Amino acid sequence: MTEVLKPLREKIDSIDDQLVKILIEREKIVQEVAVIKEEHDIPVVIPDRIEKVIDQAAARAAKIGGNEYYIRQIYKRIIELSCELENQLIDKA
Repeated sequence: MTEVLKPLREKIDSIDDQLVKILIEREKIVQEVAVIKEEHDIPVVIPDRIEKVIDQAAARAAKIGGNEYYIRQIYKRIIELSCELENQLIDKA
């Protein structure tokens, strides 16, 4: 029964490979942001910016036929983890 899913699972695996690379690229930029925020005493959490990023992602998803709720949830988690990383880096500095 699961053999019928093999082609789709392979596609998902390929997409996951791409996602991991992109997420690592994003993580490196978040690290750079943390340094700048620490140097300039900018708060880690900026609610207006967070809302804007999530809204933009949801709008992009809707524009190409994606599920806005799904994308909003993913971005909320990505941003939450990014803020945690920024806090950790700033606390170490």
